[in-house]
Amino acid sequence: MKKASILILVLIAATIGILVASFGKFSTYETFASASEKPGHTYHVVGYLDKDQAQQYDPIKDPNNFVFFAKDKKGAIHKVIFAGSRPQDFEKSEQLVMTGFMKDGNFHCNKIQMKCPSKYENDQIAVAKQPATES
Repeated sequence: MKKASILILVLIAATIGILVASFGKFSTYETFASASEKPGHTYHVVGYLDKDQAQQYDPIKDPNNFVFFAKDKKGAIHKVIFAGSRPQDFEKSEQLVMTGFMKDGNFHCNKIQMKCPSKYENDQIAVAKQPATES
């Protein structure tokens, strides 16, 4: 075999290996109940901010500690302890994707993705649909 053919086969094998390794890191969305079954394991929980419960955030005392309550897709409400600052416009989010683990009945979160309200998405679509001008 030529050196070029061997090099191509090695690159293809390395690419396949990287793809297989990365698929192991994907996870599905869970509920607080399923995350409670294996405390300490990291999960993605989809939920909504429970606006009836008080939020706790004191940036002077600890800027990396934000506590709030969230309701998952099944309706279970749990205390969420986020290791970070309170996100801007947090109350306006329609949906939360929280990455973290359960410990002592609380969800310890290290990442939050917020779905913005649809009114912002509509604004973005309207801007994207503006006709292009001819030169």
